[in-house]
Amino acid sequence: MIASGNGAARRMAVIRHFGNGGHKIRLTTGLLNLFSIIIFLSKGYMIMSGGIVYLIGAGPGDPGLITIKGKQRIEQADVVVYDYLANPKLLEYARPDAEMIYVGKMGGNHTLTQDKINELIVDRCGKGLKVARLKGGDPFIFGRGGEEAEELVGAGLKYEVVPGVTAAVSAAAYSGIPLTHRDHTATVAFITGHEDPAKVESNIYWDKISTGIGTLVFFMGIKNLPNIVGNLIEHGRNPKTPVAVIRWGTRPDQKTVTGTLDTIVDVVKESGIKPPAITVVGEVVDCKKTLDWFEKKPLFGRKIVVTRAREQASDFAARLAESGAEVIEFPTIETVEPESWNNLDAAMEKIESFDWIVFTSVNGVDFFLRRLKEKGMDIRDLKGLKVLTIGPKTADAVEKLGINVDFVPKEYRAESIIGGMGEENIRGKKIFIPRAKVAREVLPEEFRRLGAEVTVAECYVTVRPESRKEEVCKYFEDGLIDAVTFTSSSTVENFMDMWGKEEGLRLMEGVTTASIGPITSDTARKLGLNPQIEPSEFTTDALADAIEEHFETG
Repeated sequence: MIASGNGAARRMAVIRHFGNGGHKIRLTTGLLNLFSIIIFLSKGYMIMSGGIVYLIGAGPGDPGLITIKGKQRIEQADVVVYDYLANPKLLEYARPDAEMIYVGKMGGNHTLTQDKINELIVDRCGKGLKVARLKGGDPFIFGRGGEEAEELVGAGLKYEVVPGVTAAVSAAAYSGIPLTHRDHTATVAFITGHEDPAKVESNIYWDKISTGIGTLVFFMGIKNLPNIVGNLIEHGRNPKTPVAVIRWGTRPDQKTVTGTLDTIVDVVKESGIKPPAITVVGEVVDCKKTLDWFEKKPLFGRKIVVTRAREQASDFAARLAESGAEVIEFPTIETVEPESWNNLDAAMEKIESFDWIVFTSVNGVDFFLRRLKEKGMDIRDLKGLKVLTIGPKTADAVEKLGINVDFVPKEYRAESIIGGMGEENIRGKKIFIPRAKVAREVLPEEFRRLGAEVTVAECYVTVRPESRKEEVCKYFEDGLIDAVTFTSSSTVENFMDMWGKEEGLRLMEGVTTASIGPITSDTARKLGLNPQIEPSEFTTDALADAIEEHFETG
């Protein structure tokens, strides 16, 4: 990386090698590197040791296709410089203190020119920082990674290439198109689609590739598609050769259109396909008819809003994404510590006096255990207590601590809970319920009515987080949202509060409301929403199944 030589006291370090604490460059570094360093220093820069640029292939769009090494390098980076085609979800792997710099280029609108990007990564690396240069696809396949590497070599700086999954292979695979197939072809070529048709001489040997290569994959060739098709046909390719154009390959909004060389230009125009897209030419395109898998997923193309708290949403969001949905995380609640631990601490100090402890959520388990440890206690102090949990996920959280759960009611209704426990196990018993600050009083009141002594203590508070209202509102206004999911009464209430009831109901017109259970559904109805989806089992897995079934049959 580069730091401007403005008189700041910096320890100069030459990247290649220092001899026994001296400042002589070993001759084996080569005259080219020595010359680059002299030029570099003459411009008023000083090279700091420790800097390195990781040229990372971010893959084609599906964040799951990042390599393990790519993920590790993002985690280690001081600076992340990322492109338009790099999935923003990959930025979640970066350290909270990492500098994030967007240098996207799309449709002629360049945040930075390539020269400026080169200067940027050289500058940051010269300052001794680790730079993750995150590039869509593979950095060395039409990613200009080679040019950036040359700039780093010229500046005497270190770099490392982390190959990525190229869009050519992955987008085709996600469209059910194998680029090679023993029944069709054993050859494949990757070709730029950016070449200017007005050039006097082409860098593409159309006479060779048109008939000499079985499968042709053109990168970013939508604007030049008529020119590409014309050249292939002119140089001998059969006009009836199958063609597929794939936009946003591997992403939930992937779109594939097919035709032949003599029809594909009109097909693309009629379908409104725009960049970024790749074009696949060859007999292998016909395999899509039988091998298509991604676009046949039950929720493919559906945009589903998840309102659950961010720390709890990941598994549910992943489950929906696995079924092909584009998940828009819009958390309407966030869990934080209570203003005071006094009530919870008082209850913990007499924990051995209780007969039952009731956990109503995973959050309750997490915050209770955290405070237990802070007080110098542990799960051994719960010995002798019977444990009731609301929902299987809460039960799993408790059992992972090595604590057996005595009772999990089938549904969160007072009648079901009391019927399952038995009145004889309630009357005269001492019951402890650590829970959210604001929660329904039905269960504690019913326990008390049956003669139990009930202690309720808040162990966490749900608040409304900062929202992405403007961004999410555009999805609603454009009619792109298929469903909104609610996993608690709080998520519904906060969702409607964020917009205001009148605006919230307007935005939800024509949008499917998916509720996790009857309590949440009752809250939704009181606020004017009409849940169309409610699973028989009140879990997020069951909710995801119900959403799939709704859209498959509806």
